[in-house]
Amino acid sequence: MKVEEKGHTVTIKDTHGNSADFLQKVTTEYNTFKNKNLVLDLSHDGALTLNGLLGFLQLSNKHRKNKKSFVLVVSDFDFNEVPDEMVVVPTVLEAHDIIEMEEIERDLGF
Repeated sequence: MKVEEKGHTVTIKDTHGNSADFLQKVTTEYNTFKNKNLVLDLSHDGALTLNGLLGFLQLSNKHRKNKKSFVLVVSDFDFNEVPDEMVVVPTVLEAHDIIEMEEIERDLGF
């Protein structure tokens, strides 16, 4: 697990390619990151399934309820399968773009 903090956003990268273990680590250390926007980079997990991705739904809902962005980065995935309440993008750059847009929306009161 590699953690990088830039401004109001924390990017956490799964370096082992095991999304279930990664979810458990992030959940355990969640209080450290709860006041920041989160980007979870799962692009190293080539075997990630929809069920594996749905494991992050509860954490995503909890984080977004606190008016913070929660974006998952998954490369090579059928994004049409992802539920609407989850934000999943193919690159870290797109994740940061989404967070910037959501920050502007929150500032404007949306």
